[in-house]
Amino acid sequence: MESRFLTENIKYDGTQLRSHWIYEQTGLLGDAVAAFIGGADVPLKNMVDLVDVKAKENIYSTSMLHFLVESFSADLSSMILRQRLLAVIATEELKRHDRCNAVERKGDDLYDGEKKLSVSIATASPVSCLIHFGINIKSDKTPVPTKGLADYDIDPKQFADILMRRYIEELNSMNIARCKVRSVP
Repeated sequence: MESRFLTENIKYDGTQLRSHWIYEQTGLLGDAVAAFIGGADVPLKNMVDLVDVKAKENIYSTSMLHFLVESFSADLSSMILRQRLLAVIATEELKRHDRCNAVERKGDDLYDGEKKLSVSIATASPVSCLIHFGINIKSDKTPVPTKGLADYDIDPKQFADILMRRYIEELNSMNIARCKVRSVP
């Protein structure tokens, strides 16, 4: 798996959560993770989470750090596990900062008390499985109480680089764990 941080500001509207978007943006063909900074405004017609659609809960943020992950070998169940792994790594990295001690993971989202830090979804396409994981940078003008990386004085680019590196290391380590064992009768 390869990674890339996109330097252009990209507003996430849900249309990026599709097969080969990372390839189109980066030239990385195959399993990859890409990160970028931009607002988020996902209309209901582009939302994948049917519970949120039914509740008419839109996703909006003036500034988020977005991660898109695509895997061509994972099924949806294993992609959901990878989504949770990404959230666990993000929680661990946030807790390395003194002001983030109260950050907790609940399912695939991060919270500081009642304030939400992230949005996340995993889904399948005809050829791959995908994850969108977004962490607020700014916490103003959101439809629910939130916190963002700016509230903790965390640099989004540095955070993205660390998170992508650790995520890939975990996947590589999992592959080694799968390959190093002998079969049992």
